[in-house]
Amino acid sequence: MQRFFVEPHQIDEGAHQIHILGSDVNHISNVLRMKQGEELWISDGGKKEYRCTIEEFSPDEVLLHIIYAQQPDYELQSRIYLFQGLPKADKMELIIQKAVELGAYEVIPVETKRCVVKLDGKKAAKKVERWKQIAESAAKQSKRMLIPNVHEVLTFKEALKYAESMDVRLIPYELAKGMQETKEILADIQPGQSIGIFIGPEGGFEEKEVETAISEGAKPITLGKRILRTETAGLAILSVLMFQLEQ
Repeated sequence: MQRFFVEPHQIDEGAHQIHILGSDVNHISNVLRMKQGEELWISDGGKKEYRCTIEEFSPDEVLLHIIYAQQPDYELQSRIYLFQGLPKADKMELIIQKAVELGAYEVIPVETKRCVVKLDGKKAAKKVERWKQIAESAAKQSKRMLIPNVHEVLTFKEALKYAESMDVRLIPYELAKGMQETKEILADIQPGQSIGIFIGPEGGFEEKEVETAISEGAKPITLGKRILRTETAGLAILSVLMFQLEQ
């Protein structure tokens, strides 16, 4: 069943109605070609979702009738922030899509020393807008109760500053200690804690970047004896955390 997101002001629980506005009107009417009486799910971007039927179409609105509302427990208790070093080509689209499916709360693109991709202001804004669309589509598909944000591109220094208030900061690094130490670090993470994960681009982080992150509280971890691509590393640790933190 199709899922859409609305703002609270679009929901009129007293009248048992939801007003779909904006680009979703065209998507429902002309792309999906949905008809009166068809059912769909609506999320308020928080804890509540509504099962609805299509009541009426107009050029700038789709009016829905609320069948019932519920408060499912789809979201992780912990907010996980993926700080992803800018990869080449379209890898970021895949990373964002899968990170959203795995429960990430926010994806922050990061420009590091070894990033091949360099984005100026205008180009970066265009890319972020595209990445936000990827996040929204993935959120709809995976029954997320919210659309994870894709942040504007940050420098590595800005990313460390952004993460400084998070409860746990992890940086997978090929020179980190053995798996036992990593297991102990992950086992200490509790549901409800905020978690920042720093993933390098192709070629990884420079040693000085890792040292700076560690000096500011990040914990180095290993993802095993094999070398993972940048588009795999973040998804690997997200999978582990999702399994551990899922209630």
